[in-house]
Amino acid sequence: MSDRLSFTIHELVAEIGAYADGVLRSRYGVGYNHFQFLAILADVEPSDMTRLAHCLGVTKAAVSKRVPALVEDGWITADSPAGAGRSVLLSLTPKGAALVRDAGAVLERDFAAMLAAPALADDPIDAPRLNAQLNRLIAFMQSPTAAAVPVQE
Repeated sequence: MSDRLSFTIHELVAEIGAYADGVLRSRYGVGYNHFQFLAILADVEPSDMTRLAHCLGVTKAAVSKRVPALVEDGWITADSPAGAGRSVLLSLTPKGAALVRDAGAVLERDFAAMLAAPALADDPIDAPRLNAQLNRLIAFMQSPTAAAVPVQE
């Protein structure tokens, strides 16, 4: 554990990812990266590969490399609409949507329970407030205003 906020955030994200990966593998037979791909697609579908890559924080090539296996395994569809040139639109299949819905609900429930754990009772975490604060931070960091914040030397 660290007194440095950037390290603490990184460690928290790693722990959340590891926990989610364990739950997803044991209950649903998929890893966190697989689930995350589908969950993010659910938020932006239908989506072309470029937009999905941006949302995932990976390259378009990384997305396009994963698509054939996800289509073959019945998680997503990849359609080329008429008049769309080379654009391919990705969407979840009912199987993919069910995984995102069901596994997402389990993870949300588990993380909410962790935030309310008796071990944290001496300094309770307000989950809705924390989520709102993190969303505000994300929005700020994605805005042009963040780039204009002076660096403290």
